[in-house]
Amino acid sequence: MTSKHISVGIVGGTGYTGVELLRLLATHPAVELSVITSRSEEGVAVSTLFPNLRGVVDLKFSAPATKVLGNCDVVFFATPNGTAMKMAEELLAAGTRIIDLAADFRLKSATEWERWYGVPHVCPGLLEEAIYGLPEVARDKIRTARIIANPGCYPTAVQLGFLPLIEHGLTKPSSLIADCKSGVSGAGRTANLGALLCEASESLKAYAVSGHRHLPEIRQGLIKASGDNVELVFVPHLTPMIRGIHATLYAQVPNASVDLQELYEKRYCDEPFVDVLPAESHPETRTVRGVNVCRLAVHRPQDGEVVVILSVIDNLVKGAAGQAVQNMNIMFNLDEKAGLSPVALVP
Repeated sequence: MTSKHISVGIVGGTGYTGVELLRLLATHPAVELSVITSRSEEGVAVSTLFPNLRGVVDLKFSAPATKVLGNCDVVFFATPNGTAMKMAEELLAAGTRIIDLAADFRLKSATEWERWYGVPHVCPGLLEEAIYGLPEVARDKIRTARIIANPGCYPTAVQLGFLPLIEHGLTKPSSLIADCKSGVSGAGRTANLGALLCEASESLKAYAVSGHRHLPEIRQGLIKASGDNVELVFVPHLTPMIRGIHATLYAQVPNASVDLQELYEKRYCDEPFVDVLPAESHPETRTVRGVNVCRLAVHRPQDGEVVVILSVIDNLVKGAAGQAVQNMNIMFNLDEKAGLSPVALVP
């Protein structure tokens, strides 16, 4: 545990993940917020844009400048895809560690990155070095990492749900299905017709069925866990709520003698932010609202071969900003739970 305050910079502090980072870091006992950037809001007080932070954050937004950010111990990128990679090499050269909440460093293949994101990767040499920051898998590597690729929201919920089965070779890796629902905050804070109240309310729709950008990220993690190829049908849906992801996961597990409840409880018994619920439970997204927790339940309906795993997270917390703070805590040898509220917001 360090007694020194960590100097933190945030690039892109005006979106939903940015303000969530501010909410969590502003009261973190070991953090000093040093700089928050936004080209569009340069010179504007953070509390003007986000009145909920009045009396808590007294900084103004500034234009992103690598020389200034390079004085920080760690910089969070809460920016669109393609931003962090343009500044990463210079920041790392200055000795600043990076936690990217976008997708710039999640995929190990530059070719795969270009296929899914439509532009060449500007620093492909860093892809191999970057650590995929799912603490429940890579905690030891996160401790010494210079650059963390913070996992996406869907990939966090899906991987945590499937991992115990995959790691023990209990499921057919060609038969995985992830049926996922997300609140509209996952679409970001920019103007988006499909996320408007009148468009999203009282409705439910699937999207990106032919291929979502999180698919290669999920497959990459599951392939690494299994040591074999993994085929996954992943269908995301938009639901009329602000926060939350509910992943209903299906896997064929022919071995009916396995105590699945014990398997999941044992896998996550030492994980501070994964809660395996009692048998026959049905987790709800409202039970994780505002907290860095993934709640899981595992079922074998009618004692059949198909196992159903239910996984819920807050897409802005365990699916984004909270997991980023968890990674920071690990990187700087802090209490992993520091700054992360343990109690969800209900109602």
